[in-house]
Amino acid sequence: MFTDIEIAQKNSMLPIKDIAHKLKVDEDDLELFGKYKAKLPLDLIDEAKVKNSNLVLVTALTPTPSGEGKTTVSIGLSEGLNRIGKLTTVVLREPSLGPVFGIKGGAAGGGYSQVVPMEDINLHFTGDFNAVEKANNLLAALIDNNLQCPCTLNLDPRTILWKRVIDMNDRSLRNIIVGLGGSQNGIPREDGFNITPASEVMAILCMATGLEDLKKRLGDIIVGFTFDKKPVFARDLRAEDAMAILLRDAIKPNLVQTLEKNPAIIHGGPFANIAQGTNTIIATKMGMSLSDYVVTEAGFGADLGAEKFFDIKCVASGLKPKAVVLVVTIKALRHHGGAEPNQINQPNTDFVKTGFVNVEKHIENIRKFNVEPVVAINAFSNDTSEEIEIVKHQCAQLDIQAVLFEGWAKGGKGAEDLAKAVIDVVENKPSSFKPLYNWDMPVKEKIEKIAKEIYGASGVDYDKKAKLNLNRIEKLGFQNFAICMAKTQKSFSDNESLRGRPRDFVITVREIEIASGAKFIIPILGVMMRMPGLPGQPASEKMKIDRDGRISGLS
Repeated sequence: MFTDIEIAQKNSMLPIKDIAHKLKVDEDDLELFGKYKAKLPLDLIDEAKVKNSNLVLVTALTPTPSGEGKTTVSIGLSEGLNRIGKLTTVVLREPSLGPVFGIKGGAAGGGYSQVVPMEDINLHFTGDFNAVEKANNLLAALIDNNLQCPCTLNLDPRTILWKRVIDMNDRSLRNIIVGLGGSQNGIPREDGFNITPASEVMAILCMATGLEDLKKRLGDIIVGFTFDKKPVFARDLRAEDAMAILLRDAIKPNLVQTLEKNPAIIHGGPFANIAQGTNTIIATKMGMSLSDYVVTEAGFGADLGAEKFFDIKCVASGLKPKAVVLVVTIKALRHHGGAEPNQINQPNTDFVKTGFVNVEKHIENIRKFNVEPVVAINAFSNDTSEEIEIVKHQCAQLDIQAVLFEGWAKGGKGAEDLAKAVIDVVENKPSSFKPLYNWDMPVKEKIEKIAKEIYGASGVDYDKKAKLNLNRIEKLGFQNFAICMAKTQKSFSDNESLRGRPRDFVITVREIEIASGAKFIIPILGVMMRMPGLPGQPASEKMKIDRDGRISGLS
């Protein structure tokens, strides 16, 4: 038997040409992937319309391992805005197969706030991740081919920075040896795999403004150094055109729909703890060209996804958000207030009061960018009215609207109050967005500004390797890149056990990587895994497919 939600998923979809019609996009402009999916051509982007549209970012407090429902809130909010007469498109990232089959399961929203076709979106979709993977691995193959090619670039195999990728959680691939089996099989060397969302190609796809910009950025990827310590770029391998050819279709945003038959654009998928954690610039601008409002999200807590959205994506693209929705859950407040894992689902007003300091810090941070937040209390069945009132009262003390969001259970109807609160901010509390730092500042100054102002650290220490990396960055002339911190999502600090709002802590930069195509400097705080492992009981174990191809257990 199907649940009511599963029936809604299967029966509520319109042909994608009808969704495009709502956006005044002609059917002839669509590149169809079956009946319910299509790609949108880049020439639909209209910069004048982008400036007149209203961009709303959805972010969250520091999350628990299960997440706090940013995607569900984003979709529900877009439904609510459409219900009250604002033409709205929700613009999201594409799910990665690693988390889908690992710990999270599906990532297309939840309950009655979902994007569909859910199975397609969570699985291979339109092939964008496959294209990113193939472009990444083409470069890896060209690097190894050059090592034994007669017309060598004199590349030192010990210095190669580029890794292969696969879109799956597979810890056994983190560190490997390639080139074994004799001279015909290459030069033996250490290598490894990252998960596809961690590829610099994914970051570049999300930063590119068009095909030419994409190709230029791909050519700017630094892959290693020669024996005389000169940098080698992808363009030195003449790789950029071939890589761009593989990404020719992947650069185009994907149009799908919500359960309430409203437009949704899904494109790109970098993680927020190791990359910029937000969808493509192209997709956001596409939504803003076609809609009065665009609702988008940034991964993990506001200290990661939102900070990178503001300081990287907005600065690079010229986007200026009009409002921010900060997703809060009672269970996360209990967690930050001191609840043990077995207490997180048990009502406790003391934990909620204590844990609110985490929300308070996120509100303070968002306001540093001159944008006003609204708090969305994402409702769960074990929340009590007393706990919800505590959050509303504490937010009121900070002159913040806190609204109960019931989009999971009620879809857009459960999000109308949140939609009205967002419109109130957009229309009555004009933002004057400004980034936290200037990209031209010295690298250490930018790192320390984020660490002290956003995380609340008292200082920053640099390990020996990080100091050497800083010298390399200076010699290469990459000081004017953005900072893309790689940090645990479980705490403001680099110590995941420090919950709530830690104070008087020092963060340690272990090493600093360069993503020269994306124009990022990536300080790594602590041990960050770019290839996750599967949990003891992977989500894949609960998934089933019947003889007719019907899938269950994916959402």
